[in-house]
Amino acid sequence: MGFFDAPELNHHEQVVFGYDEETGLKAIIAIHNTSLGPALGGCRVWNYESEDEALRDVLRLSEGMTYKSALAGLNLGGGKSVILGNVQELGNEAAFRAFGRLVDSLGGRYVTAEDVNTSPQMMEWVYEETDYVAGLSPELGGSGDPSPFTAWGTFVGIKSAANKAWGSDDLEGKTVAVQGLGHVGMYLVEHLSKAGAKILVTDIKENRVREMLKFKNVSAIAPDDIYDAEMDVFAPCALGSVVNDKTIDRLKCQVIAGAANNVLSDYDKHGKILLEKGILYAPDYAINAGGVINVYGEFEGYNEKRSYDRVNHIYAILQDIFDRSAQENIPTMDAADILAEERIKKIGRLKQMRRSGKRLFSKI
Repeated sequence: MGFFDAPELNHHEQVVFGYDEETGLKAIIAIHNTSLGPALGGCRVWNYESEDEALRDVLRLSEGMTYKSALAGLNLGGGKSVILGNVQELGNEAAFRAFGRLVDSLGGRYVTAEDVNTSPQMMEWVYEETDYVAGLSPELGGSGDPSPFTAWGTFVGIKSAANKAWGSDDLEGKTVAVQGLGHVGMYLVEHLSKAGAKILVTDIKENRVREMLKFKNVSAIAPDDIYDAEMDVFAPCALGSVVNDKTIDRLKCQVIAGAANNVLSDYDKHGKILLEKGILYAPDYAINAGGVINVYGEFEGYNEKRSYDRVNHIYAILQDIFDRSAQENIPTMDAADILAEERIKKIGRLKQMRRSGKRLFSKI
């Protein structure tokens, strides 16, 4: 199958492949849609099994960013970038400055930021070569680490889902299984502990699990056992596709709400199964939008309180999604897509008319 036949190539505007022989950099930037504004999305480093796998990942992730920004009410499009290889080998100044030159060649159509296996230091190296990077340290005029905002938005989203599932957003006594203890997962555990939830945690790195045991009501569970655990909420906060053909029938929960991207391996298939099972799914690009909401503040003059106020709106956004899903008896992912596409169509039309010089209103 050729590149243009790839099912993940879903109306993408541009896909750029970059290679720098001297540093060994192999990178892909995917721009999905810029109807609402420049394409914003993080850069991740991952040791993919193949170039095809990397391409599929960046295409899915960039499309998700379009919907994430649209649903959050931001004037941003969707993009994403991946660097293929081992972060120990490629996490150096030369490689990331080469990546910065690739970003700069797009003239602002794509703005990069921190993501999986990238750090603030790496983004500073990118910044040496281009202005089109967000989430820099406050010392450089940026908003800093977006993880606390992503975690807070996920926590707010879990409360919204709880309200829909049980008629109350009080998490006291609810069992939440957190899969993945990166920065976002760790912050989320802290919020859940303060809210009185019972928390099961798992991660492939045992030191992270041990660190979380310091919080109230936290217990450890083996990585594969988490799918069989008795829980109220499953909160995936690692990599995607964890709800798949092998795991979906093992889940004993009423809510799936976590910070990971692309949680469902097959949106159409698994979304319908969850609907039939009565498991409420908080669409990933809606609940995990806290980071991009915070970064967006850099485009208009950063204010931390304003960012948190916007992140709190994730609660209402999810309520709209859940209501639309119930009204039309469709999976929550489909309801989220519809709401995002409606905004892209309406606001994108206005922006296009403004650029073309056409009148938005007729004279009376």
